[in-house]
Amino acid sequence: MKRKLLLILFLGASLMANSQNVSVENSQFGVQAIIISIYAQYEKKLTNLVTLRGEIGLEPGITAESDVDSRRLFLSPVLNLESRWYYNLNKRLKKSKRIDLNSGNFVSLRTSYHPGWFAISRSNIPINVISDIVINPYWGIRRNLGKKFNYEVGAGVAFVSRLEEFSSRSIKNNFFIADLHLRIGYTF
Repeated sequence: MKRKLLLILFLGASLMANSQNVSVENSQFGVQAIIISIYAQYEKKLTNLVTLRGEIGLEPGITAESDVDSRRLFLSPVLNLESRWYYNLNKRLKKSKRIDLNSGNFVSLRTSYHPGWFAISRSNIPINVISDIVINPYWGIRRNLGKKFNYEVGAGVAFVSRLEEFSSRSIKNNFFIADLHLRIGYTF
């Protein structure tokens, strides 16, 4: 009876120890892209389930010309700072699913700054990019494809606040937008 009790206590303690060791990666650096956007990112562990992620990237935009034929697509820089809570790592581990490279579901609060420094376009006509700040709570998943590749899918609602007045009356300076993203990445 004593042996069975000791065995049960030992197994229980080892299960509890394993569940407490579930954690995100200490730090990771990678790149992510989708069609015409690209980001370099660094993610740092704050607690076992929370990370802080910084990104610098190029995101697409479109000029706000009144004439549809004169609108142009461009890329401009963005700086993102994001906190992520990976809430289902224990559940994934219990189901023998991967949690390496922060593979799991997460809830995030991302703050983006579009500084308006420059715009990359196929057109020779200069583009004036209006700087703004975007605050975006969203839900997402991150999964691994092999050892180093990953993908992320996320959805949320973002609040955009332009830091400069925009001359057109049809464009508001503060507004909400839906944010859907799909990214494919590589972790170094």
